[in-house]
Amino acid sequence: HFTGICGTAMGAVAAAMKQRGFTVTGSDSNVYPPMSDFLRGQGITIAEGFREENIPADTDVVIIGNAISRGNPEAEAALDRKLLYHSLPEVMKEFFLRGKRNFVVSGTHGKTTTSSMLTWLFESAGRNPGYMIGGLPKNLGCGARFTDSEFNVLEGDEYDTAFFDKRSKFLHYLPECVVVNNVEFDHADIYNSLDEIKLTFRRLLNIVPRGGVAFVNGDEQNCLDVSANAPCPVTTVGFGENCKLRIESVKYDTDRSSFTLGGVSYSVRMTGEFNVRNAAMAAAAATFAGLSEEEIRTGLESFDGVARRQELKGEVNGIKVIDDFAHHPTAIRLAVQSLRQR
Repeated sequence: HFTGICGTAMGAVAAAMKQRGFTVTGSDSNVYPPMSDFLRGQGITIAEGFREENIPADTDVVIIGNAISRGNPEAEAALDRKLLYHSLPEVMKEFFLRGKRNFVVSGTHGKTTTSSMLTWLFESAGRNPGYMIGGLPKNLGCGARFTDSEFNVLEGDEYDTAFFDKRSKFLHYLPECVVVNNVEFDHADIYNSLDEIKLTFRRLLNIVPRGGVAFVNGDEQNCLDVSANAPCPVTTVGFGENCKLRIESVKYDTDRSSFTLGGVSYSVRMTGEFNVRNAAMAAAAATFAGLSEEEIRTGLESFDGVARRQELKGEVNGIKVIDDFAHHPTAIRLAVQSLRQR
């Protein structure tokens, strides 16, 4: 039973569990299309509102969403009835990530765009990846799915897992490859300082295997701090001379950017320095995965972007209207900077 089933990731995992032969039920406070139609189309019974009786008597496990807290009737019922309960990341780890090549894209900014790019590189190259992304990639049509592919791409959120598990969600994802785009203070509701955030990123790099890799922003000191003394291989990516994998020959046009990475030329239909860095990180991770230069080049050139990430909504009297998520002061500054670079 999924408490909070209508979230993008919860719904995707619920559908995947149903496809594996489990009997699945769920509930949420807001049940509406398209997720409600999708879940019911999978044969999943959904209750609107949270009530103890929503959890069937023969339930084996309750999956409790991140937004659920103590006091929720179903969370209280799971505790009172001494049912087995898990967080969504725990279920993902057990049923979909074990034994797979998991690519975790982390950082304060750029996670959604970079993970969408990387997923599209795998998809356009015919690898049929599983993925979980906190946005809507235009090329893919939905934010999450799980497949039989050896590859998974996961947007790695440093936010906590559940009311009963205050570890960062990305610590459950069994990463072979980690991307660290940047590290800044964020989520002031659960972190007291930048040092606490840096610690959770160090913990992430501490679980990357020796045969894996961490690609980190070599131009940002906080990223260098969290990757110092990491037990896994680390490759710095960036514009600076000290970066192992350098971004060079950058050119901005009205609606695209071109650059070289390690001497290989790429182009992406997005503008701005931070989008070039996002593309470079995706290309580096895809290269590590075994994709060819041509597969990566073709994928980047055909990437359509993400909804609400510098999304052109229309034009009126010669004035373009652009929608952007703009969740953090740095993100706003970078978005405006990229528009000025057009």
